[in-house]
Amino acid sequence: MGGLLFLAFAYFAVGQAAANRNDAQTAADAAALAAAQETRAQLTGAWLENLLDPARWREILEGDTTGLGSTCWRADLLAARNDAHVLRCGPDGPLGYTVEVETDQPVGDSIVPGTEDKRSRATATAVIEPRCSFDLPDGEPADEEEDLPFLDCDGEIWKPDPADRAGLPDAEDLFDVHLARPTANDE
Repeated sequence: MGGLLFLAFAYFAVGQAAANRNDAQTAADAAALAAAQETRAQLTGAWLENLLDPARWREILEGDTTGLGSTCWRADLLAARNDAHVLRCGPDGPLGYTVEVETDQPVGDSIVPGTEDKRSRATATAVIEPRCSFDLPDGEPADEEEDLPFLDCDGEIWKPDPADRAGLPDAEDLFDVHLARPTANDE
């Protein structure tokens, strides 16, 4: 009977640790997505600022532009909302963010010695993918909105009109943000 009781407590301890690890992964995922979404918003702002210069569109859509600010503050915010804190946050290429977090709460008391003060850590990477393509017109740069190329955003065609800001694509139309697939750790 004592063996069964010990086994039940052991399963409970494993469950506690797994739940804490899941909390850490949730916080890391949310933090990485938040940082990438803020970068997407900044890229959209850069695209709007350069609307009359389609020659710059491609580099903006590929994340190769200057003037973007750090977006790790958004990762900090989302990690905190998920009872964790950011250990590391930074760009992962021009169109991605990797964030490592640690839970604020430890695993807690269990029958496994030394786990009561252990905190779980997790890492996540979010990527930004451009959804739009376009063909640059031959010749001189655009002088007017009539010269601007059409944007094909995953099959939805946009004719950018600087006079109609409400009719321009939103950040979600220009870019997709999602978590990168985790790579296997075969160590």
